[in-house]
Amino acid sequence: MDANNEGSVQYNRWNDENINMDVEASQSAMMRTYNKFCTGRLGIVLKAGGALTALVVIYIIGYTTGYYVHSC
Repeated sequence: MDANNEGSVQYNRWNDENINMDVEASQSAMMRTYNKFCTGRLGIVLKAGGALTALVVIYIIGYTTGYYVHSC
């Protein structure tokens, strides 16, 4: 797209002085926590660890339940 055409719109975002570039300060504490722990490499590690922990807990509950049910 040629910017020299008649009727084209030019916009330079760096000329506007009302832009707030401090994104971290404008986010809530909940969004900062979410961005830190739920995205990126740390988020993947935490989700995998949580899934593994849930599987182990379900296995232990099933094992103990089966033990007491079939002990008769």
